[in-house]
Amino acid sequence: MTLLKHEIKMNLKTLLIWAFSVGILCAGCILLFESLEESMRGMADAYSDMGAFSAALGMDQLNVSTLKGFYGTEVALMFAIGGAMFAAMTGAAMLSKEEEGHTCEFLVTLPLGRRSIFWWKYVGMVVLVILFHFITVLFILAGFAGIGEILEGKTLALYHGVQLVMQLEVGSVCFLISAISKRRQIGVSLGLAMLLYVADLLCRVIPDIENLKYITPYYFSNGADIFAKGQIETGMVGIGLTVILISVLAAAAVYGKRDLAA
Repeated sequence: MTLLKHEIKMNLKTLLIWAFSVGILCAGCILLFESLEESMRGMADAYSDMGAFSAALGMDQLNVSTLKGFYGTEVALMFAIGGAMFAAMTGAAMLSKEEEGHTCEFLVTLPLGRRSIFWWKYVGMVVLVILFHFITVLFILAGFAGIGEILEGKTLALYHGVQLVMQLEVGSVCFLISAISKRRQIGVSLGLAMLLYVADLLCRVIPDIENLKYITPYYFSNGADIFAKGQIETGMVGIGLTVILISVLAAAAVYGKRDLAA
């Protein structure tokens, strides 16, 4: 528990910067909706008839001139990318920062054991991702309160539930990278978060690579799909949960056997 508190304290500034930045951006877009609503009504048909571009961003499923369509295509995209990048960066630094900062030798001499250190570090990553999600959602709800409207509660909860799974999947994969590497691979982790998003775009518009949807967590957490259908693909979410489990177990196996640099 002491290690968990330490991790939260050490990452608190970064957490608040990311959560406030993404939250304010999302809330600001929601507050702008009323002023954009009239102009977007005239563009909604054009947006929905732009072929591959419309399919990639979900504008062929939702009317962007409605609050649901605007949130599902615009706000949800910013939230998804921002959340994935924060989770990736947090996961990638959790273990490797000790070796990079030459504090690993001190840490493993504490009466905790390497296994205990590993799991408290992972719990720390999970807690930070959950806190990011919670703070950001508070800003989003404040945005809805500002315009006096809110989306249907069940669909909104489904969306943010699978977004949390997506963020934990990205964070867990990057946590595995952290267990392997002696240095914080922040660039690699952020690049991975963006590459997975590009994979989601491509598999939606190119039938020959449709199977990429089984690799990228952006697919099952796509806001346009969820708000258009009012449901989630449980099988795809199951794949995401499986990836989380495999990543954590693989990271535990690697970290337990590695010779850690002092």
